[in-house]
This record gives sequence, C-alpha cells and structure tokens, in this order.
Amino acid sequence: MSLLHVFGFGLRVGHLLWMLCCWIKYVISMNWFLNSGIMDTKTGLLGDGSEMCLKWWEKISGNLLKIHHHYCHRIGSKRVGKTWWKRVLCCWVVGWTLASLWILWYMSTQATEKRRETLASMCDERARMLQDQFNVSMNHVQAMSILISTFHHGKNPSAIDQRTFARYTERTAFERPLTSGVAYAVRVLHSEREQFEKQQGWTIKSMDTLEQNPVHKDDYAPETLEPAPVQEEYAPVIFAQDTISHVVSLDMLSGKEDRENVLRARASGKGVLTAPFPLLKTNRLGVILTFAVYKRDLPSNATPNERIQATDGYLGGVFDIGSLVDKLLHQLASKQTILVNVYDTTNHSHPISMYGSDVSDDGLQHISSLNFGDPVRKHEMHCRFKHKPPWPWLAITTSIGILVIALLIGYIFHATVNRIAKVEDDYHEMMELKKRAEAADVAKSQFLATVSHEIRTPMNGVLGMLHMLMDTDLDVTQQDFVKTAQASGKALVSLINEVLDQAKIEFGKLELEAVCFDLRAILDDVLSLFSGKSQEKGVELAVYISDEVPDMLIGDPGRFRQIITNLMGNSIKFTEKGHIFVTVHLVEEVIDSIDVETETSSKNTLSGFPVADRRHSWRGFRAFSQEGSTCHISSSSSDHINLIVSVEDTGVGIPLDSQPRVFTPFMQVGPSISRTHGGTGIGLSISKCLVGLMNGEIGFASIPKIGSTFTFTAVLTNGCCHSNEYKSQPINTQPNAASSELQGMTALVVDPRPVRAQVSRYHIERLGIHVEVVSDLNQGLSMIGSGKTNMVLVEQEVWDRDSGAQALAIKNLKNDLGVPTKLFLLTNSVGSPRATAASSGVYVPTVIMKPLRASMLAASLQRAMGVGNKGNPRNGELPSLSLRSLLRGRKILVIDDNIVNLKVAAGALKRYGADVVCEDSGRKAIELLKPPHSFDACFMDIQMPGMDGFEATRKIRAMEDDFNNRIQLGEVTVEGYENTSSWHVPILAMTADVIQATHEECSKCGMDGYVSKPFEAEQLYREVSQFFQFASSNGNI
Repeated sequence: MSLLHVFGFGLRVGHLLWMLCCWIKYVISMNWFLNSGIMDTKTGLLGDGSEMCLKWWEKISGNLLKIHHHYCHRIGSKRVGKTWWKRVLCCWVVGWTLASLWILWYMSTQATEKRRETLASMCDERARMLQDQFNVSMNHVQAMSILISTFHHGKNPSAIDQRTFARYTERTAFERPLTSGVAYAVRVLHSEREQFEKQQGWTIKSMDTLEQNPVHKDDYAPETLEPAPVQEEYAPVIFAQDTISHVVSLDMLSGKEDRENVLRARASGKGVLTAPFPLLKTNRLGVILTFAVYKRDLPSNATPNERIQATDGYLGGVFDIGSLVDKLLHQLASKQTILVNVYDTTNHSHPISMYGSDVSDDGLQHISSLNFGDPVRKHEMHCRFKHKPPWPWLAITTSIGILVIALLIGYIFHATVNRIAKVEDDYHEMMELKKRAEAADVAKSQFLATVSHEIRTPMNGVLGMLHMLMDTDLDVTQQDFVKTAQASGKALVSLINEVLDQAKIEFGKLELEAVCFDLRAILDDVLSLFSGKSQEKGVELAVYISDEVPDMLIGDPGRFRQIITNLMGNSIKFTEKGHIFVTVHLVEEVIDSIDVETETSSKNTLSGFPVADRRHSWRGFRAFSQEGSTCHISSSSSDHINLIVSVEDTGVGIPLDSQPRVFTPFMQVGPSISRTHGGTGIGLSISKCLVGLMNGEIGFASIPKIGSTFTFTAVLTNGCCHSNEYKSQPINTQPNAASSELQGMTALVVDPRPVRAQVSRYHIERLGIHVEVVSDLNQGLSMIGSGKTNMVLVEQEVWDRDSGAQALAIKNLKNDLGVPTKLFLLTNSVGSPRATAASSGVYVPTVIMKPLRASMLAASLQRAMGVGNKGNPRNGELPSLSLRSLLRGRKILVIDDNIVNLKVAAGALKRYGADVVCEDSGRKAIELLKPPHSFDACFMDIQMPGMDGFEATRKIRAMEDDFNNRIQLGEVTVEGYENTSSWHVPILAMTADVIQATHEECSKCGMDGYVSKPFEAEQLYREVSQFFQFASSNGNI
C-alpha cells in the first residue's frame, strides 16, 4: 500500500508540474507575440531567420496544446484527493511563512546595521569637524607665538603691550573659532622678580588659592590673591585677551595643571593640552593649549635642555569645551538627531567628561577618536541616537508582500487548469492582431509614398517656376527675393528628405545602390557646395585623398555624398575661424601609421589652430581591434576597399554633457543651437545609419572651444576591377582634358605649413603637374629664375609677410629668359591683394580662390598659362550662350497630369534647345509613342488618373516589341521609317516617391531611368543626354 501511495503522490506532483509548464508556455507566447512578433513587424526589422524561428515556435506551441488537451481530458479531469491538496497547501503556506519570518529578521538586521553605519558616519563627521577647527585654532595660536617672539622679545623696546595684544587678539578671534581667549606668560627667574614687579607695577600672584577654593565669577577679585611663593622661576601672565584679562599677573607655574603643561611644552617644542579643569571666573570645564616661545636663534634640532634654556615665555589658548562643541553642533541641521559626548580618555579607567550627558534612549553607540595634536592626551567622541529606531516597515511590508505573492502563486497553480482553455483563445486573438499589424505596416508604407508624392509635386512647381523666373529680366531687389525663395524651398526639400530618410530608417526600408563612381569627383562637388560659405567666413576648406584609394569605387555615391555633406555642413555652421579638413585613407594606412604617429600639435594642422586628436574619434572601432584587424587583412586580398574618412574642424566643439546624445534623432547639443544655427538634429542620426549600411562605424572626438573631428569607415568595392558589371555615375571629364594640356609642367608651392602644402600638392598633381614644395620665398628664389619652373603658387600669408622676398621674386620673374613663369596666390578669403597691387603699378599675380578643386584649378591654370580653353567657365559649367545648342533637334515628350510640372519640365528642356511636346495622360502618351514616331525621349509621371505611368510604359514597350517583330519578319520595311530597325524610345520616370520599391518598379515595367521631384534643369539634361550620341562630346552640367 505504501508503494502505491508513493506512486500516486508522484503522479499528482507530475500533473502539477505539467500545468506549471503550460502556464509558463502561455506567458512566453504572450510576451513573444506582443513584444517581438508585432513590434518586429511594426518596425520592419524581422529577418528571415526570425520568421523561420517564429514558424517553428508556432508548430511546437500547437503540438504542446494538443498534448495538453489530451492529457487534461484523460488525467487532469480526475479529482485530486482533498487530503493531498491540504497537505501540499499546508506545506506551501508553512514554508513560505517561515521564509517570510526569516526575511523580516534579515531585513530588520540590515536596517539596524544601516542605522549603525549612519550613526558612525554622523559621529565621524562631527569629530572630523571639531578636530579640523581645533587644528585651525592651534595653528593660529602657534603663529601668535612666533609673532610675540619677533615683536616682543626681538624688539627693544618691545613693540607689543597689553593694549596692543588685546586689540590684536580681539580682531583676529574669528581665525581661532574654538578659543575663548589667548594669554602670554613671560619666563621670569627669581633673581629678576623684584625688577620685573617694579617694571610691571603689580605683584606676581599665585593660583594655588583658586585651585583649592574655586570662586564664582562675580566674587572673583585679582587683588585679593596671594603673592606667588618663592621658587626658581615664574611664569606671570603679562598679555591677555579681554575675555580672560583677569589672568594677568597670575603665575602659571604655581598651578598644578598649568605647571605640568608649561614644563612639557617648553621641553617638547610642541603644543600641549591640559586635562579638563574648571576655568577661572566661569567655573566651566575647559582646557589650555600651551606653546613655548623661544629665542629666535634656537636651532631646529635642539635638545630638551637647550629648549628649556632658550625659553622666553609661554603662549596659551583657553578652550571652553562645552560652549565650543555646542556652537559646532548648532551649525549642523541634524543636531537634534544624535547626542554627543566628549571625553578625555588619557586615563582609561577614569575618563573625564568634557561635554554632554549620559542620558540616552537607544542602545546604539559609536566612538570616534579625536586627535588634538598632543600625543599624551587622548580624547574621544561618543555618539548616540536621541530617539528610538522606527519600526522596520520595509521589512514588514516586504515579508508580507512575499507571503502574499507565495499565496497567489499557490492560487495560480490551483487555477491553471481553468486558464488553459483561455490560452487557446488568446493565441488566436494574438494571431489576428499580428495580421492587423502587418496590414498597418503596409498602410504606413503606402502613406509614406503618398505623402512624399503630394509634398514633392507642388514643391517641384515652386522651385521650377522660381528657376525660370531667374532667367527673366529682374532688378537686384527682385533677384534677391527670388534667390531667398529658392533657398527656402531647397531648405524645405532638404528637411523633407531628412524626415523621409528617418522614416525609412525606422521602417527598415532604406537600401543602398551599387554604382561605379569617382570618389574624388564627389568630394570636389561637395567642396563646390560649401565654397561660398567658407570664403565668406574666411575659413580654410580642404580635401585630401590618399593615392592608395582607387580612382573608381562601387557603392552608393548619393548616400556617401549625403554623409560627407551632413558632416561638412555641421562644421561650416559651427566654425568661424581656422579650417575644415576632410581626409580619406585606406584603413590599412591608418593601422600601419598608428604606432609611429606623434601627438597632434597646432603647428602641424591645416590652419595652425589646435584641433581635436582624430585618433580619439576612431577609438573603439572594430577595424582597429585585433579581431577587426584579422578580418580586415583577409578582406584586403579581395576586391573590398575599407575607407576611413575624417572631417576635422576648429569650431566651437561639443559640450561634454551633450556628447552622449550627438547621434540621437531630433536632439540638439544645446537649447539655443537650433535658433542660432538652424537644423533639425537628425543629420548625424541618418549619417550613422548610412555608415552602418555601408558596414562601417562612426565616431567623434570633440573639445569645447577647440573643435571636433568626426571619423567614419565604409566598405566599398574596387571599381577598377568591376567597372563593366555596374552602372556608372556620370563623370565630369573636364579635369582630365585639362590635365593632358598641363601634363609635364613643373610647379613650385611656397607654403610653411606641411599639411596645407601636402593638400596643394595633391590637387596640382591630379592635373599631371610635377610639384616641388618650399617653406618660404627665399628658398624658392633660385628655382624661380632657373627657367625650369612653369608656375609658382604662393600662400597669401607668405606673400604678404615678406615684402623683400616678394620684390626679389617679381624681379626674377621679369628677368626670366627661359620658359615664362606664372605667379599665383592661393587665398581662402573673399578679399584679395589684386586691387592693391594693380593700383600701385607693380606685378599683379593671379589669385586662385580656395578651396582647391580639380576643375577650378585646371580652368585657372589654363587661362593664366594660355593653353586649352581660354573661356571663363565657372566650376565646370558651360557658357550660357551654348546651352541652347545642347539638345537642338531633339524632340522630347513630357507626360504629367499636373499643369505646373508640365510648364517646369518644358521650360527646363527648352532652355537647352529641345522641341518639347506636353500631354496630361498616359493614353495620349500611348497614341503619340506608337511606332513609328519622331520623339527622341519621353519624361513620364508615375501617378496619373485613368492610366498611371507604369501601365502606359508597359503598353508602349509591348507596341515597340510588336513593331520590332514585324520588322524582323519583313512585314514592315525600315526604309519608310528613317532606317530605324529597332524601336526603343528612352522613357524616364518623373517620380516624387523616394521609396526603393518605386524605383524597382520603374525598372520592371521597362523605364530607362527616373528623375526625382523636385528636379532642376541640369538634372533633366543630365539624365536625358545619356541616351544621345553627342552627350559624351558635349560634357555634362
């Protein structure tokens, strides 16, 4: 029977554990679908692996539910004996009751221990304050002993009398917060007593009578005291503070405590304390601190006998312990919390109470040692709480709460069977909510696309019309108004782009392109974007790209440009002087140079201003750790290029308290930043996300009032090996054409700053010019007159600084009989020395404005050297007179249901000489583009009523395929259709959507490209000119 009972008990326990497992599974499922399933679907970050795990979990959960259903049907429905339940519940309740009592005892003990620690902390604090103030008073008393030795014994006659001493001690009493009075007793030998008393006019009095018969302060009369008995020497008080002036004429050696104190003080050379005793006149308990006053010629290593012989007198400070400790405790807010007692424990068996009472309501006590500087005297401070300890409510409530929780858990076990049925219903409800969340995610994506289209479409009309208005005859005021409106519109578009990028980041919809692009051209374009602002501020702006970086890279040039633009834009906003310097290297170069790189100094920077050390900005990057280094070495053998880009400025820097939230969206580093400099605070957040998509990292180093350095890494592909496999970005070939004309020339750069000279060398050598660098004009004079140098580029600060070398350089240039050497000045400010030089009639050098870019530098050198194109292009733009010949003879169809967009697109294309036809529906586009036709290209809007651009494009491509098939079958001859054997008109989408799915749909339906709204005239020409044969010869805008 006992074996059966054990088996039945085990079965029931197993049943209880199974119900517990089912309940835990229910809770896990609930949390999974609420926090992980729905939230991941909402954010769009649920990967394929997570979806697979979710499906497996659903299968496992379903099987567990089936097993549990059969189990409950067969076993769980049987009644459990009442006796077994009572035993289990009793054991559960008793066990947790004991555990609660133990928790109550433990937490009460901890509270008592904490109360004891609090008492110790408070007592030690008071002891330390009393001791510190006593040391301050002791130091000032010792200083007064030196004062008396100097001005009383060192002067003849003495410079101190009783009145002077009393006034001085009264005025300096605040420096001795614990003393109630100071007195000085002079050493008088018995042979000198008679003369001393005649000189002072009073008799030396004895203290024995006062020690034997203490008197009240009202009954004290110094003249009634007996003369001091005959002894070898005396120590009468001659100077005293007004508060204790009654001790004047008293012999300190006639009192027992004072005599012992005086003898110890003069023998040790240190301050000594007396035992607590009733003070004269007040009868309050106090102590006296005594310092011996020695002759000034006493050596520092004197023996006790030598000290005794050299003693001139004794300076004593009187301490009224009771009132002084009371005054100290009154300064503390918790004076009423604890009781303080101060004892003299020199004699441990009979301690002397110096302050306080022994009454206490609490058994806790703490003793803190007091060190008043006298090693002989020992003092202690005893502290007790004044009130009884409070009830340990935290321990009581915690123990009760744990007991209640334990009882609730028991109730949960009992009610688990009834909850199983509800779990299945909740599970189906969660699945329904999951489907709704997925539908909401799709709706949000559609809403994002719709909002983007509806905002960008009118903005395209606004900016396009303003651009067309600029081509009309406007006065200066009107041009300023139009430019302001254009700038505001572009700022609004930039804000919309940033907000939409942030939304795409949150939805996980941001994707990168893989395009072959020229990194150097990208950075030249960014320099052109900020050159005007940098020149207005007089800030040096420069870019340097290492020669190890390949000419062509594969990645997303737009997003890479966006990162650089965000970082440089912030630097421009917050930098008023100094420089902004962008450097691009391979990670391998930086890793190899870390060990030998020295600390950055102000002399080794672009402008001479100190900067934040860039090495701190990449601290913590994986690429510089041991693991990152190994991964990097393995990837270097493949076609991956690991770039590291730094943007260094000498701006205001980032406050230390704001640095942790630099990459937080919509956060500014200070409350006035957005009002002073503008901005939304999401540029850095977007940049961090883009760097992450490029498999890189971003960091920064910033010093307030010095500057900031932002550094990021990016993994791209070498475009030189795969240039034919990827789409190429349009490249400006003007610097290449110029470099062929300047190839083989020699240039001399005069610059005292190595970093700036290296930047100038980099840009000049890009044009195929050999460069020599010297630090001043004197070093370059020999090269200027040799005839081997074609051009000399001098920094403006060097040119303005040395007028003598300037004159010699100009003389050498005029006397040059070989190849004529051209002189150029490099400057980064709007004002230049050209006008000053011209007005004075001297040689006028050619001024090249910074920042240096290949196109601008090539154009400036061509004009000055008289080679190549002698026109005056601006930053690579074509002359306005030749614009109308670019698309002359080209017939272009524009389809858009918005009349304003039609006007903007037509006006932009007509500016380049194109013949433009505008229609407002997809059906009309099908009619006009039905082969054969005379159109060379078509711009088509995507969202149009009736028939959208996707459907219209598909039908046009179907018509072209059918017509091409008929040509191949011979049903149609090509002679009648301009000898065109294959019809395929380029169709470019005009879309205001920024969703990647929209761009992919454009490619799927047969479109050849797309233009994002709002667009500009140059953008339309750049896109359409790729499909014309003469585009390569005319260049790009």
